[in-house]
Amino acid sequence: MTAQHNQDHHIEVDVKTTYIPEQSDPDGSRYVFAYTITIRNVGRVPAKLLTRHWIINDSNGKVQEVRGEGVVGEQPYLKPGEGFQYTSGTMIETPVGTMQGSYQMRADDGVEFDAEIPAFMLSIPRVLH
Repeated sequence: MTAQHNQDHHIEVDVKTTYIPEQSDPDGSRYVFAYTITIRNVGRVPAKLLTRHWIINDSNGKVQEVRGEGVVGEQPYLKPGEGFQYTSGTMIETPVGTMQGSYQMRADDGVEFDAEIPAFMLSIPRVLH
């Protein structure tokens, strides 16, 4: 059963990423990125974000999997048309990587479904010499 195409249960996810040079240490293979996520309920039924699941890949092929309750300590409840925005961060060992995942949601009608987070790039800005 796919919830992505269900008019009742549909969450849109928008992502913006930023490289954080102050917290990064390229010589120590430490690259820190912030990501700001906007989650919007474009379905017909209110839904609550229960848990998150992330898959983070660096360009060395290292994979980190992160699971947890809610986001930034909250489990936002979104009525139709409502959104929730938060900023979090991650650290990888290479200048370029990707993140993708899903939020596990429970709608007011009792249906549980996943809101997919499409893969997005983590990459340091190009440096011109």
